[in-house]
Amino acid sequence: DGWVEASVKIPLPGEGIKQKEADAPKLKIDGIFYRKPLDVIQAVFQSERSQNFHYIPFKLFQQHDSPPGNDSDDHVDIRLHHELYNSDAYIKEYEHIQIQQRERQLKDPQLAEEPEVENVPVGIMGWSDETQVTQFGDQSMWPIYIYFGNQSKYELAKPTSFAAHHLAYIPKLPSNVQDQYQEKIGFPASPETLTHLKRELMQAIWSLILDPEFMHAYEHGILVKCGDGIVRQLFPCFFTYSADYPEKVLLATIRSLGHCPCPHCLVEKHQIRQLGMHWDRSRWVNKPRIDTQHCQNIIANSLGANLKWIFDHGYRIASQAIEAFLQPLSYTLTVNTFSDRFYKFGTNFFLMFVPDVLHEIELGVWKAILTHLIRILFAHSNDTVQELNAQ
Repeated sequence: DGWVEASVKIPLPGEGIKQKEADAPKLKIDGIFYRKPLDVIQAVFQSERSQNFHYIPFKLFQQHDSPPGNDSDDHVDIRLHHELYNSDAYIKEYEHIQIQQRERQLKDPQLAEEPEVENVPVGIMGWSDETQVTQFGDQSMWPIYIYFGNQSKYELAKPTSFAAHHLAYIPKLPSNVQDQYQEKIGFPASPETLTHLKRELMQAIWSLILDPEFMHAYEHGILVKCGDGIVRQLFPCFFTYSADYPEKVLLATIRSLGHCPCPHCLVEKHQIRQLGMHWDRSRWVNKPRIDTQHCQNIIANSLGANLKWIFDHGYRIASQAIEAFLQPLSYTLTVNTFSDRFYKFGTNFFLMFVPDVLHEIELGVWKAILTHLIRILFAHSNDTVQELNAQ
């Protein structure tokens, strides 16, 4: 329900062609289907399934009694982390919203006279994964879907809960993109140009999704009568986004396997071999990717200059002049929609990109390593494989 069909236009840079970005020929991409996030939120939180949602966060502890023989009343409480709604991030957002709304009521007498309602963060957890839909052929789909962290993970894991909500379908670049590019520019697009167009397409789609209506609700909330009959002020907030590495770099607008390849930190590529060592953790803690004002200034200045170079002066996207600005921190020529929308609220969008267990362990490099190690055990003897199974 509520699907919208849209299209986007992406300016085409051309090496040696001097033109303003606004005057550059455009690549039009049709067939972008998406739903407005507020429509999804209202539909879900008004439904009966929201009766089991958690609106007020809490901390969960497991109490351990004193060991046998110890007569003291001392016990150790162990904090349990297993749901979004009892995480520190959700608790912090909940407290921030309460303070924010109280301050607004003090500043606006008219707002203070309105009926008191419960202010609640909507825990949005985004996912996307390009999927091949046939065993034969190359037909594929690239859906974006969201879960709500207000719902228990035990319900989220049940297919019968219908807890996954389709938000959009990401189209690929047209199959005739080279033909269109050559027709408009005069020569085929380089691999760097095609990669640039993919980044621009991804961010353009999220610009459609995070529309002004959503951003108004993000800041001021939206009144919804929930499934339990209580009217609440809901504040949508992205807490996590799970995707495989190629999608993460598109979403974070950084380079795939660049000088600083990680979406979470600024560890350099040659330091990856030290993964798991104590100084690696120190780097990970002390050098996180943060969407700060300094970062904003670097990107704004470099993007402004570099976009002018590739459009006004016809520089190649991968030219040395542009690489000197962007390569050290693995930035790209694409404006990040999440940063553009959420930075002014103090949100560090890099924190959204959580580790993806499916692709990094179950289907990723770790699985390949484990498979190879098991082959070594088989080559040694069957007894060693049995010993591994026993352990």
